[in-house]
Amino acid sequence: MTFVQIIDCKTSRLDELNGLMDSWVQATQGKRTATHSIVGRDRSDSTHVLEIVEFPSYEEAMKNSNLPETDRIFREMVALCDEMPSFMDLDVVRDEQLNKIAVKTFVEEVINKGDIDAMDGLCTAGYREHDPSLSSYDVDLARAKQENREIMEAFRPSATVESMIAEGDTVCLRFSFKGRHVGTYKGIEATDREVSGTGHATFRCEGGKLAESWWNVDDMGLMQQLGVVEGP
Repeated sequence: MTFVQIIDCKTSRLDELNGLMDSWVQATQGKRTATHSIVGRDRSDSTHVLEIVEFPSYEEAMKNSNLPETDRIFREMVALCDEMPSFMDLDVVRDEQLNKIAVKTFVEEVINKGDIDAMDGLCTAGYREHDPSLSSYDVDLARAKQENREIMEAFRPSATVESMIAEGDTVCLRFSFKGRHVGTYKGIEATDREVSGTGHATFRCEGGKLAESWWNVDDMGLMQQLGVVEGP
C-alpha cells in the first residue's frame, strides 16, 4: 500500500530549506526509497511550509528514514525551522490521477467502442490533434473526428493500455492494438486481414478534458500487414 508522510513546519528560510532538500536528493542517490516529493507554501502564511513525500509502502519509508543521510538532513532542517516540525503518516486508500482517467475514457469510448462523437464531451472545443498519419499534422476537433471515424470503421480496432504516466497536465500513453481491415482506408479496399501493432500518444489536458494530443503508431508495419508495401 502506498504510504505518504507529511512534514509540517514553520520557517522564514525557505530558500535554505529548498537547498537542503536538493542536497538530500543528491546524497541519497541510489539509496532513497521515496518516489515523489512536493514542497508547498501556505498562501496566507509564507512561513508555513508542507513537504509531502510518497513511498511505495510504510516499510520502504522506514528504510528511507534509517539512512544516515536522512538523519543528518533532518537535524539540519530542524535548525532552519522556527519551531519543531510535526509529522503525519498516511496510508493511501485512494489515489486518483484524474487526467489519466480522462485518457483511459478516451481509449475505451472512442477506440474500443468506436464512438467518435464521444470526443465532443471528452475534448475541449479548441482540441488539436497531431498525427503524421492524418491528412495534416495539425487538425482541429472536427477534422480529427472525421479522419478517426474512417480509421475506426476501416479496422474496428481494440486497444490495450500497456502503460500510462501522468505529470502535471500531460499524460503519456503506450498502447497496443488489434483489428481487422473491413473497410476502405486511405483508398485501400478492405482486405479482411487481421492487423496488430503498437503506438504511443501524449495528451495535454485542460479542466479534465483533452486539449491536445500527439500520436505515433507503427504505420509502416500496418501497411506491410495490408500487403501494400513489402516487409523486411
